[in-house]
Amino acid sequence: MVRQPNAVDFWRGFALISIYINHIPGIYFERFTHRNFAISDAADLFVFLAGWALSLVANKLPPETTRGQVLLQFGGRIMKIYAAQILISSVAVAMLSGAALVLENPLLLEWHNAAAFFYDPSHAYIGLVTLTHQLGYFNILPLYVVLIALAPVIVLTYRAVPRLLLPLSLAIYLVTLSLQISLPTWPNEGRWFFNPFAWQLVFVTGFIMARNEGLGAFVRKHLGVLRILSIPLVIAGVLIVQFGWWPDPTKMPEPKLLFIVDKAYETPLRFLHFLALAAVFTNVYSYISAFLPNVVNFCSMLGRNSLNVFCVGSLLSLLGQFIRFVFNGYLLVDIIIVICGVALLTFTAWVSEWRKRKKRL
Repeated sequence: MVRQPNAVDFWRGFALISIYINHIPGIYFERFTHRNFAISDAADLFVFLAGWALSLVANKLPPETTRGQVLLQFGGRIMKIYAAQILISSVAVAMLSGAALVLENPLLLEWHNAAAFFYDPSHAYIGLVTLTHQLGYFNILPLYVVLIALAPVIVLTYRAVPRLLLPLSLAIYLVTLSLQISLPTWPNEGRWFFNPFAWQLVFVTGFIMARNEGLGAFVRKHLGVLRILSIPLVIAGVLIVQFGWWPDPTKMPEPKLLFIVDKAYETPLRFLHFLALAAVFTNVYSYISAFLPNVVNFCSMLGRNSLNVFCVGSLLSLLGQFIRFVFNGYLLVDIIIVICGVALLTFTAWVSEWRKRKKRL
């Protein structure tokens, strides 16, 4: 049986389309994605929903499930995501190489942090396998690998001491920002684009909010009040983005990451704005479901097959970048890129579900 449309799959599908468009810099339609009206973007939504989905999976585990069984439950998922990252990164490197040859433009070999694969391949491929060398726009799955690796710890901690999970996650987050702790990249010096020590708070918050007890129950009970309180923060986010009223790092006290907006560290202003945005738009799904059922079915299908759709979307985004590079980004070209890209994402989701149905026969 195919899972029926629901809010989690719908918003995950929405995030996947947004990510596809936003990963083609300069495309006309990126101005309509919500990152142009908010401090946060689709990445926050995607990670939050991953935590929410983890909670739903944890709910289905029998109470007698042992620690070892919990580890095995998520081990296969970790390997699947890891393999997907290796595959799409390898294909992306091949695409960059092919584009450089076809277009006779060796500068394309340096796009998106790919130069090391061509000029220092022995080190770059070690970095690829160890997740320490990540291509630009192909760096969210490494974060996801780490988060799913943490999933058993999250589930077992919540099972043993439910009230400890969020404070522990928040403590790790604050220490990370205060000391600017991050995972290093190699062979190129730098840091992970998505800092797992910071982004785990988004993941854990999604897990907590999905529960029917504790903070999740409190938020549901007082959602009306929280929504009203969140509206000014959402409006402030729109003004900050539209008018460039970003906090000046040079004028902020230490530790600066607590007061500025930084995506890598998912800083507090960004995180709080995302939560406010989520509170304000929580009930939107019910209206979309009532008046636009086809849109809900479409986005939910993408969301049900998020890993496959994300992988294909990442490669299609890179292809879209090549096409815009060749045709100088005309509006007609952008329209074709979006229409064809979304159509291929839809086909990917449909094939994924068709294969699942065939396996059950």
